[in-house]
Amino acid sequence: MSHSHVNHAVPQSGHGDGHGSFKGYMIGTVLSLVLTLASFGVVMFHLVPPAMGLVAIVVLCVAQLVVQLGYFLHIGSSRSQRANTGIFICTAFLIAVIVGLSLWVMHNANVNMMPTHISVDRAMAHD
Repeated sequence: MSHSHVNHAVPQSGHGDGHGSFKGYMIGTVLSLVLTLASFGVVMFHLVPPAMGLVAIVVLCVAQLVVQLGYFLHIGSSRSQRANTGIFICTAFLIAVIVGLSLWVMHNANVNMMPTHISVDRAMAHD
């Protein structure tokens, strides 16, 4: 009689490696709320001097982006997340190129098509 050995352990396929835990999601949520409230405070309660308001908002925005990428989208440098990170970087680069070139085209169209040697009133008169 042969005895078959059945392994009931969870397979180590690496499928769940990239997913976060409840603790990780809660940390991400709390950090996101803190950064959101900090941004709100900067704008509504003038917590920083007016000259530094935009800088503070941009810094908090970048921090919020990093928190959400790390805790919710699981973009990181670990071996299991390299493909996601690479795809994200490529997508961000393509979006930056498209937006940058669109702004460049609109700027050049504005510079090259708007007459600068005549006034707006004269241009509107169609003479």
